[in-house]
Amino acid sequence: MCLDVRREDMSERTRAHVFVTGRVQGVFFRATTRDTARQRDVDGWVKNLDDGRVEAVFEGAEADVESMIEFCHEGSPQARVEDVGVEYEQPRGLDGFEIRY
Repeated sequence: MCLDVRREDMSERTRAHVFVTGRVQGVFFRATTRDTARQRDVDGWVKNLDDGRVEAVFEGAEADVESMIEFCHEGSPQARVEDVGVEYEQPRGLDGFEIRY
């Protein structure tokens, strides 16, 4: 299963819960986010919300999570990001990255 608990020291990980506003649905934002997160060894998930936003959770090393937040400010080439809201939370030990529906 994709989102099992990791066995590494959780104190070395950070978690960001992100909400992205703008033209971010129907522009490959989720797929690009998934591919970018996997390249950067960041765990979590991404999904479309009914209100037109995209929601994502990123877990991993602080620098990698911060790089994913920066990525969200640009998104896929077709996206037009207006705002990125970030809430930091305690890591939960996610393993892998998936698109949720």
